[in-house]
Amino acid sequence: MKILLVQPPKPEKAVGGDDFSIFEPLALEYLAAGIAGNHDVRILDMRLDPDLDSLLHKYQPDAVGITSYTVHVNTVKRLSSKSDLNTDIFTIVGGHHATVMPEDFYTPYIDVIIVGEGVFLLRKIISRLEKKMAIPGFRKLFPGKTEPSYYATEIKISIWTLFHSPGGILLADYRKLYSCQWMKPLASIRTSKGCLFKCNFCALWKLTGGRYLTRKPEYIVEELGTIEEKCVFFADDESLLDTKRMRALADLIRRTGIRKRYFLYGRSDTIAKHPKLIEQWKKIGLERVFVGLEFIGDADLKWIRKDQPPKTTGGQ
Repeated sequence: MKILLVQPPKPEKAVGGDDFSIFEPLALEYLAAGIAGNHDVRILDMRLDPDLDSLLHKYQPDAVGITSYTVHVNTVKRLSSKSDLNTDIFTIVGGHHATVMPEDFYTPYIDVIIVGEGVFLLRKIISRLEKKMAIPGFRKLFPGKTEPSYYATEIKISIWTLFHSPGGILLADYRKLYSCQWMKPLASIRTSKGCLFKCNFCALWKLTGGRYLTRKPEYIVEELGTIEEKCVFFADDESLLDTKRMRALADLIRRTGIRKRYFLYGRSDTIAKHPKLIEQWKKIGLERVFVGLEFIGDADLKWIRKDQPPKTTGGQ
């Protein structure tokens, strides 16, 4: 089967990260890695190449999968209606917003909504489509169409049990264009997923049910060795939570001689409590850390469930 995976563009009137940085669509690469061995898979990054119409006409995919953050909801609905012009194209929507509020994608143009981790689910869906089997959860609603359905499961194992590397070759035409300010070209890699904290302004911990899923340092270093770009972004929800693992990873990177310029997310209390860990990472190339500083008062931090005192000191 031919499957097209689409990263939607940022809406013109929206203000967001894409205005100053564009990271590679790593989630779509993992999805592609799950099905590419048995199918013809392509990725379209509409932030860099907006011509979906021409590709639909030329490629003639059997299925189109579109990811979505909240800012993309209306854009995804519009894009799904384009693929619906060919009634033979099966349209699938997933991603963060689809997981948290799937009802926002109830339209006759979307056939399936994936709620939760999509790697295994997409593989199951494509397999059933290929065999012309019914997909559990369908209910008739729209004339000539099916209602978008949940097709979700608990995350029982890490997606990296099977997929150590996302296979960036699918983005060969775009790779030199991914960047964040002075870090260019910028590759991305995931070392973990989820977060143990439950801040009430954040939905990331909900996507993994409050669990923190991690990759083995050996797998991470193996993938780093395949990345040509000098700059690497750790596309984790929170990279530094498991300080013991991060020490082991830094030591392994040092011993293998891999030299990159790293960019990652870290909590301010973790950084303050573990200065030696940050020093260790600086020595192997850590150049940039993104830190969220929402409030400075105890009452406000308690209100957002940050679970972090404003004065955090000490530690190793």
